[in-house]
Formats: sequence, C-alpha cells, structure tokens
Amino acid sequence: MASLISCVSWVRRGVASQNPDKYILDDGELERVSALTRIELEDAKKELERAHKAAQSMGKGAEGEEADDVDENEDEDGWVDEDDGAEGEDAMDEDAPMDEDPQPPKPQTGDDLEEYNLDNYDDEDSAPAMGPFSSIKGLTYYRNNDEDPYITMKEDDEEKESEREELEIYPTDNLIVVAKTEDEISQLEIYVYDDSQEDLYVHHDLMLPSFPLCLEWLDFPPVTSPTAKGTADTPAKQFGNYIAVGTMDPEIEIWSLDTVEAMYPDMVLGRPDKTAAHIPTPLGTGKKKRKKTKQRPTSNAYHVDAVLSLSWNKTHRNMLASASADRTVKLWDLSRDPTIKGEDDEGQGAVRSFSIHKDKVQAVQWNDKEPTVLLTGSYDRTVRTFDSRAPDSGVGTILGADVEALRWDPWEAHSFYVSLENGIVLNFDARTLPSNASAASPARFTLSAHDGEVSSLDINPHIRGCIATGGSDKSVKVWNINEDADLNKRQVSLVTSRDLGVGKVFSVAWSPDDPLTLAAAGSKAKVQVWDVGANAGARKVLTPKLAEAGRTVRERSTGGIISVASDDEDSSGGEEEE
Repeated sequence: MASLISCVSWVRRGVASQNPDKYILDDGELERVSALTRIELEDAKKELERAHKAAQSMGKGAEGEEADDVDENEDEDGWVDEDDGAEGEDAMDEDAPMDEDPQPPKPQTGDDLEEYNLDNYDDEDSAPAMGPFSSIKGLTYYRNNDEDPYITMKEDDEEKESEREELEIYPTDNLIVVAKTEDEISQLEIYVYDDSQEDLYVHHDLMLPSFPLCLEWLDFPPVTSPTAKGTADTPAKQFGNYIAVGTMDPEIEIWSLDTVEAMYPDMVLGRPDKTAAHIPTPLGTGKKKRKKTKQRPTSNAYHVDAVLSLSWNKTHRNMLASASADRTVKLWDLSRDPTIKGEDDEGQGAVRSFSIHKDKVQAVQWNDKEPTVLLTGSYDRTVRTFDSRAPDSGVGTILGADVEALRWDPWEAHSFYVSLENGIVLNFDARTLPSNASAASPARFTLSAHDGEVSSLDINPHIRGCIATGGSDKSVKVWNINEDADLNKRQVSLVTSRDLGVGKVFSVAWSPDDPLTLAAAGSKAKVQVWDVGANAGARKVLTPKLAEAGRTVRERSTGGIISVASDDEDSSGGEEEE
C-alpha cells in the first residue's frame, strides 16, 4: 500500500484544550476497554473460522486447472487445529533420542523447597502482573511517574514543566487532523498550525485499525466517552473536541483530540456482537470466480461495508450521518449506547437507515440551514436530497459520471455543488430537481475544473462565491463565482491554480478562521497549508469580497506555503503561482 493522506479536517481556534490530558488506564477505563477487547477477540475468532470455511468452499466443485493451487497429494488431515493441542503436546514430549532412556524426575524433599520460602508465602506483598503474558492490567498507566513503582528515576519539576509546555495548545492555534497511511500503518496525525508564526508541526498521533477514508469533526461528547460521564468532582462536559473516523471497516470510531497517547476510541458505532456480516461470502468456485463475493446482506442497525463519508449535524449536535459502500445511509445518536443487543439486530445501533441508492454512497452532508435535510451522492451516478423524517418525498437528478464530493452552499440554503470523476463540477438548485431521481435536470452552471476526477471540493465559509477544488491532475484551484442579477446568470472564473507538491490531491479544506487559508493533502503523504492571499491576482479579485465581509488581506513574508519543518527543508516557501 502506497503512502498517502486520504482526508484532512480543521479544528477552529479556541476549541482544543490548552493542556491536553494524558491517557490513563484507570479502573473505569479498564472496564470499558476490556469490553471492547473482548468483542474484538470474539470477532477475530469468528472471522478466522468463517475465513477458513470460505477458503475451503471456494475450491469445491472446481475441476482441472481451475481448482485451488494446492498440492493434490496434500492431505487435509495433516492440518492441526491449535485448539486440539493435546496430541501436539504429547508428540513434542516424545521427541527424545531413541537410544537413551528417559531419566525419572528427581524427587523433591522439603529442603529443596526452602529457597522458595513457602511458609511465608501468604505474608508477602503481591506485585502486579507484568510481562507479555500478563493481563491488560499490566498496561496500567499511572497519573505521573512519581506513582509508578517501576520508574526509579523520577522527573523533576523542570522536566514536568518542559513537557507541559511542549504539549500546550494556545487559543490562537488551529488543529489540523490528517488521516495518514504509511508503510501499511494507518493513523491520525494531529498538527498544530500557528498562523501568526506561520508554523506547522505534529502535536501527537493516534493509531487506527484500518485504512481511513473520511473524517468529521464534532463537539458533542459521546455517551461512552469518559468526559461525558463526569465524576463527583468534575461535571459531565457538554462540549468537547472529537473526530469521527470512517475506515475500510464497517465501524465508525470517535476519538477525543484532547487526549494524547490514547489507546482506544471514546465510541465505536456499528459494531455488532456477531460478525457474520463482516466476512465476505464467496460467490463461486475456481480461480476465475474466487475473487468475487456476494452482495452482503444489509442491516438497519449497522453498516456491513466501508464507511465512505460522515457528516455531523451542527444543530442537532447528537446526530451523525454516515454513507457506506453497502449502499445505505445511516443516522446515529451519540447520546445513547451504540451496543447492538438482542436477536435480529434489535436494540440500539443506528437510529435510521436509508436505502435510496443502487450503488455505493460516496458522500453525505447535512444542510446547516435546514438541519433535517440530507444531501447524498452515489456511484449510481445520481444525487439526492431528502428530509430525514420523510425520505420517500426526496428529489434528485441523474448525472453523467460517478460522484466524488458534494457540498451545500452555506450562502444559499437550496444550492449545492457536486464534483464528478470526469473533472466536472456542477451547481444545482434543489427546488428545481424532479422527484424522479432517474431523470436528468439541468445544472445552474457547469465548471470544467480538472483533467481527471475532482476528488475534493470545499466552499469558503467567509467569502461568498469562492470555492476550492483538488484533483488527480495534482493541482489545487480557487474559483470565483459572481452572480449577474440582471441576467440571472453566474459567471465563474479561475482565481489561481497551484501544484502544492502533495501529489494527486485527495482533500482540500478551507480554514474555519482565516478566509484565504486552506489545507491540502494527497498521494505523497504530505499536508500543505496554502495562503491564497500571497498571490497578487487572488488579492486583486478577492479583496472587494473580503471588504464586504469586513475582512482584510494580511501580507505574508513567505511565498504562501507552510509545511512541516524538517532538517533538510525550510518550513515555508514553495513554487511560484501560475
């Protein structure tokens, strides 16, 4: 797997905790983690059993050269099940030389046991189990090194203060969350971006179990989060700093960004007690059919395939929407226990499930102005918008290619943008769409944005009519859209274009605080922050719109590119704009 960054998400200033907490595996967290790990172990056992059965069934019925690539003389009875280890252990015990008689064990006398001091065994203090074969309690974190009996060199106050300063996040700092995969290892990297100093650096990271596909920031503490429960001394938090992650696995993980060195997420959505839905079922037998799988049966309670998109409802803060490769869109209530209980997937799980598309659902987004309305786009080449309370009354249109990304226009409640794999960006008015999504509807305007798919799209929340796109042609482009009130038409022009050196662009996102700053990342596993205002042409075009919004352009001392500093390259500067 190549190294890449699949998605990027900003966190606005003042949201992150100034002094993040260190992860502590106390009794309460130990109980929560034990429940999660128990499910994971049960899942692994069931997956192993089903995978073994699936591998066997794939070879049945094949004849001649289409049979499995196994030795015909190989006997399946030669396989040894690890669970039936009695015979194996006995066989191991009999591997003594045949010409030597086994020596009988030497009888132990009372004097031989004196070294163990068994008479005073019950009086000795029991030490916590440690080592690779101990229980998970051996991973217990102490609140500080002074409490850890295994650390003999204690930190002094100066070292503690230095560590605190290194982790400190100021109210003027932004966080940038990056979903990165490198050398087949997936993780979240949390960057700190100091706009005043034009500084970007990695603050901490979080390990992920699978390849990440999408991110969504939210401030609602999930019910299973330790901060949401509160204690006698600390009340439960009503707001927080969290990131939801969708991966190639069907589950959705929610992590706290205010906790460093975390081992487990604060909440996992869509994890059933049974794992049959998570195992591909073979479609046929023989070499030609072995890689194909049957369409997995969907469930109303959880996803059964990769989670491709997430959207958090800013009005109803406990609601999260997800789109999946299993062709469904689901709604999750973060204020209730997500554990699925009972037979036939009854109890908890997703609040609602919508099957409105005929292929993978690539994107989903709530409408900020009408918080019950959802917008979805699919590989079935359709886009749909509907009220989540009455999905059958939705409207939509057919498109000319697969959907890559979509966004509601924050400046017009009924307007939205869609980017396609053929390089086109379309703008629609939802009020003019037909109720039959299989029919085509003309777009308000069409923009030929990139050579190849337009993999990312974002709309500037500070400047009306300013959008950014990123594509497989490795360029990031900023567009200006002016509305002609007399002709009732929109004029679209390219403001600036730049290759930021991130490879094929997979994600672009405008800053929530600065109107001319955006982040981009892609196939080179590198994130760049671009100050569009450093370009003279962009300043000329966008300054009037900034003035209308009460903002001004700040002069930069660099070329407008801020990247992570390293030993062999400067943290700023870059190529000249086109």
